Amino acid sequence: MISVVLLGAGNVASHLYNAFYEAENVTIAQWYNRTLKPIQGFSNQVAITDNVSQLVEADVYILAVSDDAIAPLSKALPFEGRLVLHTSGSTSAYDIDKKNRRGVFYPLQTFSKSTAVNFSTVPICLETLVKKDYAFVKTLARTITNKTHRINSDQRQALHLAAVFVNNFTNQLYRVAHEITESQGAEFDILKPLILETANKVQELSPYLAQTGPAIRNDKKTIKRHLKQLEKEGHREIYELLTQSIKKTHGKQ
Repeated sequence: MISVVLLGAGNVASHLYNAFYEAENVTIAQWYNRTLKPIQGFSNQVAITDNVSQLVEADVYILAVSDDAIAPLSKALPFEGRLVLHTSGSTSAYDIDKKNRRGVFYPLQTFSKSTAVNFSTVPICLETLVKKDYAFVKTLARTITNKTHRINSDQRQALHLAAVFVNNFTNQLYRVAHEITESQGAEFDILKPLILETANKVQELSPYLAQTGPAIRNDKKTIKRHLKQLEKEGHREIYELLTQSIKKTHGKQ
């Protein structure tokens, strides 16, 4: 049985708690947060604390906190020589205080507290500074997912940057599309099958081969008409920027 102390109460921490709580061969020894209110409702399931000096002994300590909090929180840990992991996609493992063994346990997924996540399909990117710790960290990850990847810091940071494009920026484009449909009283929901098909297509094809639309066809009349339709300057700027990017990628300049 692997004992885990979880630190933090944000989106990632909350989903990790649920995944580990349901996992076989894992016990959550304690849940820490700097304020008890966000985790108070779990006090009948797990020991909770807001006092870092009261952390109990465990096999691993997972810092599921903001990037800026990793260094000061790891420095405040009242022990040495134990295994401490953070869950950040962009922060170095070296940001964890060197008094402990250090590593990264990065679940590459978008997390919202109100939306359930099937952790068995979530890729978890793993990194340890002490080689012998890797096998243990992989065993821990395998208790909640079928997808583990050993990567280095540069690869993890590249994946995190790419994730901003495929998730955060894409979601903002959904918001722009929602504003466009709302402006004419059309239903955004009509676009949802297209959204799903676009995501499904890149499971089989590369994004390069999957590209369609007026930009790749160099359909100047449609592009001009679209730009005229767009009421907001910010929307026109996005349309023009992405259109030029597609044209350049596919040699349509």
